[in-house]
Amino acid sequence: MKKMLLLSAAFVALALGAPAQAELKFKPGEDPRFNWANYEELKKVDLKGETLSIFGPWRGEDEGLIRTVLDYFSEATGAEVKYSSSENYEQQIVIDTQAGSPPNIAVLPQPGLIQDLASKGLLTPLGDDTANWIKDNYGAGQSWVDLGTFKDKDGKPGFFAFPYKADVKSLVWYSPDNFEEADYEVPKTQEELAELEKQIIADGGTPWCIGLGSGGATGWPATDWVEDIMLRTQTPETYDKWVKNEIPFNDPAVVNAIDIFGKIATDDKMVDGGAKAVAATDFRDSPKGLFSVPPKCYLHHQASFIPTFFPEGTEIGQDADFFYFPPYAAKPDLGTPVLGAGTLAMITKDSKSARAFIEFLKMPLAHEIWMAQGGFVTPFKSVNKEAYASDALKKQGEILAEASTFRFDGSDLMPGKIGAGAFWTGMIDLVGGKSPQDVATDIQKSWDAIK
Repeated sequence: MKKMLLLSAAFVALALGAPAQAELKFKPGEDPRFNWANYEELKKVDLKGETLSIFGPWRGEDEGLIRTVLDYFSEATGAEVKYSSSENYEQQIVIDTQAGSPPNIAVLPQPGLIQDLASKGLLTPLGDDTANWIKDNYGAGQSWVDLGTFKDKDGKPGFFAFPYKADVKSLVWYSPDNFEEADYEVPKTQEELAELEKQIIADGGTPWCIGLGSGGATGWPATDWVEDIMLRTQTPETYDKWVKNEIPFNDPAVVNAIDIFGKIATDDKMVDGGAKAVAATDFRDSPKGLFSVPPKCYLHHQASFIPTFFPEGTEIGQDADFFYFPPYAAKPDLGTPVLGAGTLAMITKDSKSARAFIEFLKMPLAHEIWMAQGGFVTPFKSVNKEAYASDALKKQGEILAEASTFRFDGSDLMPGKIGAGAFWTGMIDLVGGKSPQDVATDIQKSWDAIK
């Protein structure tokens, strides 16, 4: 029954494919924010009579946005583009590929699932030329090449997945008004951030708002903290070994990162409501202290989505803003790492139109159309940054484009029983008083148990 429902959902979505003559969101040639030369170049690609099927994770408002991008590809090339999705898209893509009826293009946000498809020989390599293009044109290009590289059915690594649409997690949110009133400055290094924490406490305030509550997923916000700290205290290679368990969870490098977070989260002076409130506070409610009068906290570490839970009417850039979670001045060799997530496009059924679509993603226009409508950032350095729908998105795009290293959310790369299990519960144990060493050892025992 579940399989039939999934197939039905996919069929209904498929039936909603983009019309042959779509009305373009922005008229070609009229808005200087867009690289219209890309559109003229795209018109030279003749795909009349071809159908391009694309399966992705975007539904609701995001589905409408990706369709506006696909309209340009369809209108210029003559291809009929059919986009589909499913509430259970992770299972649906497995069903479709194993049944021998995959879409031409699949877009997924889970590297683990992509590796599974690649290892079964279900993906078409995008080639060294495309990998080199990513390396040269994306901020932290080699990081994105590595993210899109997977082992095939023979165990040979190849570049299979083109990164498109990213999310930034390495952000600290604050109220500009609160900072101005207290005469605080945005820190540029972790050392300056530590001094700011001390100053806030000396002035009678509380530095951080932290909430780890999230129902059955309680604890996950702390994993982002630990991952961000790992990237600022260890090399990217050490981070990679950690998420693959090539070094144990209780390695000193990992214990150190857990300890740095723990010293913040378990210090009553550092956290709004004290240490006991950290696990009890829902992550959606945790930033509210930024907007209290007087403020209950001055800083909140969270990804780019968190403004969704700010008080109604909050204007980003005015009532609330963010800064990049900074690196350590004492570790200049680690550069400016960024933690985040993103979606990757791959060819699951090779065709002329599928190849042309991957080439389309190399055009700034394929990014700018969505950028201009909001909810989209990209590490592509050649896009017109003025196309971003807001200054906040523009600033996030600049963080990505200027990054020296990008790494995917570590807990998402770990086995589910660890990244979405023992790691979460371990963070709750940490704020409950268990030592970083014991927490890390417990998580490693859980990992050993599934090997």
